[in-house]
Amino acid sequence: MTQPATPARQDGTLLDGGGPGGPSKSAAGDNRPWSARLFRADVRTLSLIGVLVALALIGGLTEPDAFLAASNVQLILTQASVIGVVTVGMTFVITSGGIDLSVGAIVALASVWATTVATQEYGFAGILFTAVIVGVGCGLVNGLLIAYGGMVPFIATLAMLASARGLALQITEGRTQMVTIPSVLDLGERDAYVLGVPPLVLVFAAVTVIGWLVLNRTTFGRRTVAVGGNAEAARLAGIDVRRQRLYLYLLSGLCCGIAAFLLIVLSGSGQNTNGNLYELDAIAAAIIGGTLLSGGRGTVTGSVLGVLIFTTITNIFALNNLESATQQIAKGAIIVAAVLVQRRTATSHTT
Repeated sequence: MTQPATPARQDGTLLDGGGPGGPSKSAAGDNRPWSARLFRADVRTLSLIGVLVALALIGGLTEPDAFLAASNVQLILTQASVIGVVTVGMTFVITSGGIDLSVGAIVALASVWATTVATQEYGFAGILFTAVIVGVGCGLVNGLLIAYGGMVPFIATLAMLASARGLALQITEGRTQMVTIPSVLDLGERDAYVLGVPPLVLVFAAVTVIGWLVLNRTTFGRRTVAVGGNAEAARLAGIDVRRQRLYLYLLSGLCCGIAAFLLIVLSGSGQNTNGNLYELDAIAAAIIGGTLLSGGRGTVTGSVLGVLIFTTITNIFALNNLESATQQIAKGAIIVAAVLVQRRTATSHTT
């Protein structure tokens, strides 16, 4: 006997999360009162803000002159911009129940390809266009392999990581590709700041706002949550799961292309070592921000706060001349604590 499809609203979201796979996380979330969902989200957000404030206090107490300087705050926000844009794309992928281990390698490939192909003749537009196209192209390959090739996201994106890193090394032959285009380099100068805000931070803010709106206020976002909550139930509800997953990896690639351009502006060069460990930082920031690694729930706001927390930790350690090994241990402890809090929250919600 054919099992009846799960009823769905016109926007594609599930009404009861039925189907062979059982209730979906998104459907379970929809059954709670709006006040309970809002309170839970606010608690998560306020907790992250509390951690960020605590780090600011530590930085202010240990190195008050350096940490509280306006130039240092601008530096923190600028450094957070590149990995922040990548994390927004990663948030969508993880919310859908997937993973993308290739984001750092894609950033590297896009940056070296853009600085190699886009010479003085093509200028600003050439570098931007090339970086975005390379990022989207890599995302397309990932999406096709995963959505239509049936490959596990971990394996497909791991293969892309190795391939993109290798191609980036082959293009540069181990050399740094310097950028000499004034219109690109000028974006990193103080003269380009808008009311004291670096242009890279403005791009990061725009990507964050757009990402939040797409995830929380559009059919695309609701379908992303539905696929992550229960892919089979989403399929029975009429959602094209394979196409949705393809779009999500395209989105991740787009974010990597934008991040590659920001990194070119920030460093004035393209290197095959760019984006090293970005995949781990992006995943970690999304997780501590409240995005479930198993899929079905995601928060762009939390992910951005996670990025700011990690960037602030890095800045404090650098100002206090502490070893990078200690910094990595601190980051690892924060990730473990965040996962434990998520499990505790999920357990208390189900009881």
